[in-house]
Amino acid sequence: MTSSSAAGSGPSGIQNPEHRGTFFSLEGVLPAIVLTAGFVARLVPASRLFLDPDEALHNLLASQSTVAGAWAAALTNAHPPLLILLLYFWRWLGQSALWLRMPSVLAGTAACWLFYRWLRLVTDRSTAFMGLLLISFAPSLILLSAQVRQYALLLFFMAACLYLSERAVQRNSPATMILFSLSLYGALLAHYSALLFSFSIGVYLLVRLYPYRNRLALAAVWGAGQIGGIALAAYFLLTHVPRLKQSGMVRADLETYLRKSTFHPGERNVVEFIAAQTLRVFTYIFSHGLVGTLALLTFLAGLLWLLKRNTWLNREPQSQGPSPRELALLLGLPFLVNWGVALAGLYPLGATRHSSFLGPFAIAGICFGIGACLPARNSIKYAGIVLCLAVCNLFPAPPPPIHTRDQLNARMTDAVTYLNASVPPGSVFLTDYESGLLLGYYFCGHGVVQIFSPQQPLAKTGCGQYSVLATSFHDWKFLAETFPSQFANASKDIAPGTEVWLFYAGWINDSAPALKKELTGFGCPAPANFGENILICRVETAGDRQQ
Repeated sequence: MTSSSAAGSGPSGIQNPEHRGTFFSLEGVLPAIVLTAGFVARLVPASRLFLDPDEALHNLLASQSTVAGAWAAALTNAHPPLLILLLYFWRWLGQSALWLRMPSVLAGTAACWLFYRWLRLVTDRSTAFMGLLLISFAPSLILLSAQVRQYALLLFFMAACLYLSERAVQRNSPATMILFSLSLYGALLAHYSALLFSFSIGVYLLVRLYPYRNRLALAAVWGAGQIGGIALAAYFLLTHVPRLKQSGMVRADLETYLRKSTFHPGERNVVEFIAAQTLRVFTYIFSHGLVGTLALLTFLAGLLWLLKRNTWLNREPQSQGPSPRELALLLGLPFLVNWGVALAGLYPLGATRHSSFLGPFAIAGICFGIGACLPARNSIKYAGIVLCLAVCNLFPAPPPPIHTRDQLNARMTDAVTYLNASVPPGSVFLTDYESGLLLGYYFCGHGVVQIFSPQQPLAKTGCGQYSVLATSFHDWKFLAETFPSQFANASKDIAPGTEVWLFYAGWINDSAPALKKELTGFGCPAPANFGENILICRVETAGDRQQ
């Protein structure tokens, strides 16, 4: 340790007691304030926004009459079953959008705290506090923690794995290592990106525990836990994943909205793909191109700083944490693994929620990079971080898939009120799959789309005094070029004289303008719009035109 870092606070170094200042006199208060603010930041969108189609789908999968039914429904989805099983029981206490989102809100907030506690074990308080700020207010992580999705649970279990594994090693505690293994199983049951995480942290602990004879019991417990994790992963890889591939769901996702995030030989070279997509990961985490670029550069600086250090990080006196190079291995390996599977076309890498598992490692590396590049007063570092986070949250670039103003609960409430006032009993609603998910939850009060295979191109379902014709999962969204043929097929199941109403909602920003033009030929020159993501109109059948 240099004399400058000993006297004050060098990169990732703890200040001596006489130099701790206000922050450390309030060290128990400031993290609690940040954590509370992070909870509120997640609770606000969870309470203000209507469900997106994926959220409504997860609720529908969980709305089965038995646990076995929920398990079977969960296996139709491209994720392990933990969230669906949790929602199955959670729904007994309420089914409002906010209540359905509360497991994510709580798990996302708890993940921030566990991540902070892990940083406290492996580095100093200043670096840990920077990490708490970043993980609590990174825009993408806030949004994922305010949705009915798997990612908040994944981040919670990942943070628990980081904290519990470090605590187990430092205290030589087999009991804590058992808790680590259980947390790892939770991550594997939450999302398939946990496979990449489990490999990375497995290699890290293999290095961290060496020499094994010094912690023989701990190493044995860890090894047994790894065997259990491998067995659990193998079960889903051999049973669930082949079913997903057979259904075409995986290929469809990788060839559509995830196409940019997987490597296609001949279209881009390897170096360009890795560089561009890694930058997009950081852009996604912070929802801002400029800040994401600065974050990536700072992360790289942090990794280089760790790799160059031959001395231990300046930690708490009682700490026996990892060496700088062991930390560099832990922070860099998940990216290397993700690069490999993305180049193999097996898993995406880029500006997608599927890369959110990289968030904790990216943020930890950024914190080390800030400490290495800006060995200034802590208050300046915190102010800079807060300023960047404010820019990211107030001026996201690119914006979210659905603008906040278009996803307010009031938009959906107005749409439902319009349907009740304008659509006569006996009418038929025509929807695509994603729109049917929202119509079923908000208007019908039950699911109106198909879950299990084989799925019919169109399925008719009751909805109180109405009927719903909804497409299969394979026709997720109506498009202008395919709507005429889909409408012609639907007309065969509609009795003459029945009014037909189109309900079009969800991620329709890009497709709605072209479809609106197409609808003019179906007697709907001026659809009712409720923001940019809900469209309703009465469409004319052939019988209407003959009359």
